[in-house]
Amino acid sequence: MIEVNELTKRYGGTTAVKNLTFTVRPGQVTGFLGPNGAGKSTTLRMILGLHEPSSGTVTMDGRPFRDRPRGLRRVGSLLDAHDVHGGRRAAAHLSALARSNRIPRRRVDEVLQEVGLAEVARRRIDGFSLGMKQRLGIASALLGDPPVLLFDEPLNGLDPEGVKWVREMFRRLAAEGRTVFVSSHLMSEMEHTADQLIVIGGGELLAAESLAEFPARGARQSVHVATPAATALKDLLTAEGAAVQAEGEQLTVNGLTAVRIGELARRHGLPLHELSTRSASLEEAFMELTADRVQFPGGEPR
Repeated sequence: MIEVNELTKRYGGTTAVKNLTFTVRPGQVTGFLGPNGAGKSTTLRMILGLHEPSSGTVTMDGRPFRDRPRGLRRVGSLLDAHDVHGGRRAAAHLSALARSNRIPRRRVDEVLQEVGLAEVARRRIDGFSLGMKQRLGIASALLGDPPVLLFDEPLNGLDPEGVKWVREMFRRLAAEGRTVFVSSHLMSEMEHTADQLIVIGGGELLAAESLAEFPARGARQSVHVATPAATALKDLLTAEGAAVQAEGEQLTVNGLTAVRIGELARRHGLPLHELSTRSASLEEAFMELTADRVQFPGGEPR
């Protein structure tokens, strides 16, 4: 379990992370979300002891990661797929990590097979594509068979088959009782995988809740109506102050509840074939929650 308490990181006059408090529990996949520049990578580096917090604490099962010898047996991580010596061969890179952490050499072959790189084990890493480097980074994280795993943007550069494989791997690792913490800036990456979400923006905590609960944060709810009397019902609802979009017999209504729409239709004898409330999608809720925390509106500068 990862416990973050009042974690803050300042760089001169800039506060990258401010008073973050959250818990990442074992047995589930926790998505760590936020716009670019939200402070996710800085937080991960503080969890791993690579950056010293300005204040606050972070522990894994009650102890700072720095206090644990042979760290890869305790925590596996992928922070930057490019952060590896390109002149080394894949197997040699993993073998060096294994020796320094007293991990059996057989684990090198096992993880290379698991991530699909067994056939290129003797190739130099500088010839790898980004997707292959991501797989090598995942192999490094798995090398010590650790109970805690952290990944920063692990799907970058992967093809659809690779994305599916990684998502299934996360679910399997969590089902084994491990703590799986996955950072991303895209809600769409997490909606098929995560059980819990931690969302930050501007270095501050915005949400910490289950994936199922998160869409309710979206303020934009609408009511879907299917009726053969679409024109008459649209006029009636508009007169009541609703905003109505019509497409054939389908209406999308904002500003009135499903109960009120049903009452009006019944009172005027208008048949309804469907009447359902639709919350904001996961991505819509995420975009709405983080809208005022986006560092580069419209995309990152070039």
